Amino acid sequence: MKAIVIQEPGGTENLQVQELLTPTPAPNEVLIEVVALSINPVDVKTRKGGSLYEKLKTEVGAVLGWDVSGRVAAVGNEVSRFAVGDEVFGMVNFPGNGKAYAEYVAAPETHLAKKPSAISHTEAAAATLAALTAWQVLVHEANVQRGQRVLVHAAAGGVGHFAIQMAKHLGATVIGTASAANEAFILSLGANEHIDYTRHNFEEVVQAVDVVLDPIGGEVTRRSVGVLKPGGVLISIVGGVKDYLQPLIDEKGIRASNYLVHSSGEDMEQLAQLLDTGVLKPVISHQYSFDQIAAAHQQVESTHTRGKVVVTLH
Repeated sequence: MKAIVIQEPGGTENLQVQELLTPTPAPNEVLIEVVALSINPVDVKTRKGGSLYEKLKTEVGAVLGWDVSGRVAAVGNEVSRFAVGDEVFGMVNFPGNGKAYAEYVAAPETHLAKKPSAISHTEAAAATLAALTAWQVLVHEANVQRGQRVLVHAAAGGVGHFAIQMAKHLGATVIGTASAANEAFILSLGANEHIDYTRHNFEEVVQAVDVVLDPIGGEVTRRSVGVLKPGGVLISIVGGVKDYLQPLIDEKGIRASNYLVHSSGEDMEQLAQLLDTGVLKPVISHQYSFDQIAAAHQQVESTHTRGKVVVTLH
């Protein structure tokens, strides 16, 4: 099978197509013939040698990627939830070695859900790592409730555009930070209020927030502490909650933590229901072929992607 391998960390020129053996699924795995996959910021960081690169290195180099949608080509002898021919999607083995940049991917059945018939494989691939992150943060970590106020930073991005839709679905009032060019976009997703971060310091125009989702880190994390109510929740998905912030967190009386998404078939099934009913709609701003994966990485690396970047194999 064809796969995209990096022999050493660095620029996009290191993403090379290589012939590898098609994996054999373990007893609890299914073999997916990949139709589409999704590119995330963690892919870019790992390709450069950060994030999960050390975990992924093998004797044949590192095969990046975790987000896939495709058809089941084979099943292990302990698999009970899927059969050959089923259309499935999910985030595979995260945080670990998903090896998704390939024509075939072996994945634990517990990391997958059946693809809703109402959406395409490209849409399904888009609604994996980013959507799971938003869901796990808002539902499991922050326990967002009807009537709460939720601030979503980078609201037009991959995680952000899903978070707006989910928070709205959960009954929250949603405020999103994004450039002026993305105001209409995030309002169309259900945001109640837009803050142009290029013109305003968000902490000067919004207060009394129950939940902040932070995909940016650094100063944005620090400044976000100040907009929360006592008892509020700040979740950073980029490690923005540092030890030096603890006195400020304690003084404000909030809960602040870092969070890393993990593979979960149960959560994927929840997302599948929302996708099937149209409650959740992935936005794909850029679509590339398998041999254009370097361009896909460059687009994500620009940090100005609206929604998601997807690569199609078929």
